[in-house]
Amino acid sequence: MSVNHGPPRFTAFSLRQLDELVRRAGLSAQERLAVRAVAEVLPFRVNNYVVDELIDWNRAPDDPIYRLVVPQPDMLPPDDVDELARLIDAGAHPNEIKHVVTKIRASLNPHPGGQLELNVPSDDVDEIPGVQHKYPETVLLFPRQGQTCHAFCTYCFRWPQFVGDVGIKFATGEVSRLVGHIRRNPHVTSVLITGGDPMIMSSAVLARYIEPLLGVEQLESIRIGTKALAYWPHRWVSDPDADTTLRLFESVAAAGKHLAIMGHFSHPRELEPKTVATAVRRIQATGAVIRTQAPLIRTINDDPLVWSRMWRTQHTMGMVPYYMFVERDTGPQAYFEVPLARAYEIFSDAYRCVSGICRTVRGPSMSTTVGKLAIDGVVEINGQRVFVLHLIQARDPALVNRPFFARYDEHAAWVTHLAPVHGLPWLLG
Repeated sequence: MSVNHGPPRFTAFSLRQLDELVRRAGLSAQERLAVRAVAEVLPFRVNNYVVDELIDWNRAPDDPIYRLVVPQPDMLPPDDVDELARLIDAGAHPNEIKHVVTKIRASLNPHPGGQLELNVPSDDVDEIPGVQHKYPETVLLFPRQGQTCHAFCTYCFRWPQFVGDVGIKFATGEVSRLVGHIRRNPHVTSVLITGGDPMIMSSAVLARYIEPLLGVEQLESIRIGTKALAYWPHRWVSDPDADTTLRLFESVAAAGKHLAIMGHFSHPRELEPKTVATAVRRIQATGAVIRTQAPLIRTINDDPLVWSRMWRTQHTMGMVPYYMFVERDTGPQAYFEVPLARAYEIFSDAYRCVSGICRTVRGPSMSTTVGKLAIDGVVEINGQRVFVLHLIQARDPALVNRPFFARYDEHAAWVTHLAPVHGLPWLLG
């Protein structure tokens, strides 16, 4: 699978190669069939870099990076997996399989947090496609050419972007309407280019989205959300347009804007290859800042030592630890979720293990319909044990940084599992 001569070449493995990978992990025929059934519902894609450089095949299928990218046989409800497995094993017509797949996907809350109903801005009468505007200051842009990734994370809350159903996908092919929307809303100061992964795009295509933003005076920052530093760091080192991409980054600083690369790292092993350090240095040399974030995921990184090691390594490399997220209420959430009480313990234990200058990270944070809700602790009020929470960001700016209280529940894993404390404000619905 590796390329031994010349610059590394990117090779993607899709559903056709999935059985080969799970065989390599030692799964039985029945387990492989269940994996195939799950992969019919949730997207699968991995590349040669992840397969050759990051997965420890001696530990598979329990290796955290393997679990990060390869669907697991029990990720979905058993009845759904069994139904699909029977159809696949019987050689059912693709339309029959598709019907069941569509039904299962609809049950997985493909657009949490009011994304379809509440986040899409309008320009006069018509909605602006491929754009989300949840918070007053920040607009999200989903470039059409960037709605895939170098590899897919099994926990990804953006899974609807990758399954080929245009009815549940955000994407746009132009940026002019976004520029107009920003200029008509002077409180907008930041654009987040997201996906998928914008860094799957060539520098020429990426420039078509970034360059029009550089002339918008009110914009203070441009953010690019990417997993490429973990899954394909060659994008900034040896790819044919690596240097051109870095010059584009330099142009953002030259225009007086702050460029933030929002790097997604789920496990310390993703930081170990030397190519990652080289890519980080090259990006930083353009004036861009790399901020790091990831969700807390059961069986992958639900250990405070994993997080403290990751934050310390990122800090040493000059990156800024930014967010620990709670797994969102979509897709296989039940498989990956960590109870909020345990999430707070993991965050706190990891936080205690890093120096003050490394304590830039926030969390554990839930991206709810109302806003980003952080768990601040567990205390006793009037003899009752409660969670203390606050909104880091909110649709309604008046709610930002306001404390909220909820009854302590050791099993609760999402805001909807929490009950308000009587007589105290609870505005999350």
